[in-house]
Amino acid sequence: MSQHGLSVVIPVFNKEASLHELIERLLLLFQSESREAEIILVNDGSADRSWEIIESLAEANACVRGLELMRNYGQHNALLCGIRVARYDVIVTMDDDLQNPPEEVPRLLRKLAEGYDVVYGTPRRQTHGVFRNMASWLTKLALQSAMGVATARNLSAFRVFRAHLREAFVNYSGHYVSIDVC
Repeated sequence: MSQHGLSVVIPVFNKEASLHELIERLLLLFQSESREAEIILVNDGSADRSWEIIESLAEANACVRGLELMRNYGQHNALLCGIRVARYDVIVTMDDDLQNPPEEVPRLLRKLAEGYDVVYGTPRRQTHGVFRNMASWLTKLALQSAMGVATARNLSAFRVFRAHLREAFVNYSGHYVSIDVC
């Protein structure tokens, strides 16, 4: 079902300012990697001009696709929507705010090629605000406790995985989604 290539899924929430640069950097990456690729931008109920920019980017670039959610459902729900429509056998997920440098994707892909099914990219330091860092820390602590493994603290939105793993949550339907524990 999946073709050989790379699908990049990005949930978008009020990031009109970063979208052009993000897509430009991903397109440069695709050119340097010489591989089939697509970018799926999932607008998660943005109140700014994000959807308008997504439409414009999709019109200008054949490899850019946009999905618009009716309202804000949250990052993981938006990711799940994008993952479900991804065309290629390898899926990258990343944030919309350039905290995850597109130039690091090849590094994740090299690690995946070593035989892994999932590889996470973790920042050397968190650059979000204090409240978001605290929420992230608490979430990772809860996941670490629920999963019983110390690696939960290394989970991040910047990940690469083999598309066949999406079958683990193909029938999932619920309000609260965590891609990392489905």
